[in-house]
Amino acid sequence: MIFKKNIGRTLMVAISLTALGSALPVAAADLRGWNIHVEDYPVSHGMEQFLAEVTEKTDGRIKGKIFHGGVLGSQPDAIEQTRLGAIDFGVFSLGPMGQVVPETNVVSLPFIFKSIPQMYKLMDGDVGAAIGVGLEKKGIKALGWYDAGARSFYNSIQPINTPADVEGMKVRVMNNDLFVGMIASLGGNATPMAFAEVFQSIKTGVVDGAENNPPSYESTNHFEVAKYYSKSEHLIIPECLCMSKKAWDALSSDDQAIVQAAATASAETQRGLWQDREAASMEKVIAGGVIVNEVADKGPFQDAMVSVYDKFLTDNPELTDLVNMIRNAD
Repeated sequence: MIFKKNIGRTLMVAISLTALGSALPVAAADLRGWNIHVEDYPVSHGMEQFLAEVTEKTDGRIKGKIFHGGVLGSQPDAIEQTRLGAIDFGVFSLGPMGQVVPETNVVSLPFIFKSIPQMYKLMDGDVGAAIGVGLEKKGIKALGWYDAGARSFYNSIQPINTPADVEGMKVRVMNNDLFVGMIASLGGNATPMAFAEVFQSIKTGVVDGAENNPPSYESTNHFEVAKYYSKSEHLIIPECLCMSKKAWDALSSDDQAIVQAAATASAETQRGLWQDREAASMEKVIAGGVIVNEVADKGPFQDAMVSVYDKFLTDNPELTDLVNMIRNAD
């Protein structure tokens, strides 16, 4: 009898605590942030500013920690963890995001943006909003768009000036079918692999080279094993400061406004830092013996991408308007 009374008392206490908990203010959020880059990097500084501003403006109710250097997993893994709510926020390239969110593939089409300033304008406007809708459907809230510069080819064999120079070359690409098709259209052999594996893979000849922006090329020391950097600037892919929709939806409307304002401000900071870092990175790799060449005529590279665009639009007819929105923009 006493046992039954104790059970009944325990249940009543549990029910009372549950009811009380529902009436209490939302507990402070302790956010986990993912970042693939090293700590001293424009993206990293932008993320730290974002979190610091959110913590300050919410009087410490929302705080957290950013795990730099990909310690919480590879980019594809982190994207999935963010969708599930295991990671609360991160900065992701829209390149590998395309395997999950079709709309993000649009900005991964080669030569689709005419310049970095044009990318800013479109991503801060209707194009970014349309991509944001696609992300939200997959459990990710887009908060802002970071600059990742223009991606160019680098390798250990020779300068690249024409598509013929890529023929037979083994090139690492991000995990996205679009990039595999891009390299194939130039006659090369694409090898999707994790970013962390690239240095050793070039060093041992598993791949001949890769493609990326100057700060990534420099900060990972890829320039030590791939001495030819050819400025094809074939891809301008922004990065997304994103939040798990589960984490976003758990915030009050006031806190959502604080988080969004902090994200917008951090994007402005990151873009300025990026331009400075890009110039510094080019100086460093040239001083390190890298041979840099401008691709004087990008026309043949652009012509080779016709099949990539045709296949993409055939496979994704619902994205035709979004593609044309960017291609027809000033």
